[in-house]
Amino acid sequence: MNISNQKILIVGGGSGMGLALARRCVEAGAKVIIAGRGEDRLQQAREALGNPGGLEVAVADITREDQVAALFAGIDGLDHIVSTAADIEGAYQLLPALDLKAAQKVVESKLYGPLLLAKHGAPLLTATGSMTFVSGIAAYRPAARSSVVAAVNAALEGLVRALAVELAPIRVNAVSPGWVDTTIWAQVAGDRKGETLAAMAERLPVGRIGQPHDIADAIAFLIGNGFTTGTTLHVEGGHCLV
Repeated sequence: MNISNQKILIVGGGSGMGLALARRCVEAGAKVIIAGRGEDRLQQAREALGNPGGLEVAVADITREDQVAALFAGIDGLDHIVSTAADIEGAYQLLPALDLKAAQKVVESKLYGPLLLAKHGAPLLTATGSMTFVSGIAAYRPAARSSVVAAVNAALEGLVRALAVELAPIRVNAVSPGWVDTTIWAQVAGDRKGETLAAMAERLPVGRIGQPHDIADAIAFLIGNGFTTGTTLHVEGGHCLV
């Protein structure tokens, strides 16, 4: 992946998979903009990356079209757009306990957000540019309490295929992670996070849970491979097999 001097917007770049990707891209010589809703988290990420000169931060909520439009109005051209953003707090519930507002936040962050990024960001991308979004294993191996996330992940992958056709030659792809050790698991499993992840690690063919850099590697492939579009790349340690 030769991305030296390319400009990459990473929404969700303040933590987890997005931060791991930002680190990889900065080290490869790219100009990176990390965006998210929390300025404090973005500044902490900037410090964690060593305050490199090629890194910018931008505060924006991608569920708000006015903020998405303002984000791109302040950017002069892009090579790649990536979003790892997901607001799933309160959404992993059995149906009797499910709050519709929590479900709507998942839809807004993982479906409407990418749609708005495509709408306002595509005009800034080069013809050889790309967009990459993050779905997830729940679309393929749903469990109790995951109905909302499973549905939204599947919908996002449908959106990716449609955008790949409509926005061609810009490439649009998705990465579908399995269980990855990020802060989201504190929301999903609470105090049982370690126990829950360890149990899944024993089941997986690779014998471990994913790490943010595993997903960053997959996104980097999709950014760099000019012959891949409309595709969902599964990076899940063999989860679909067990």
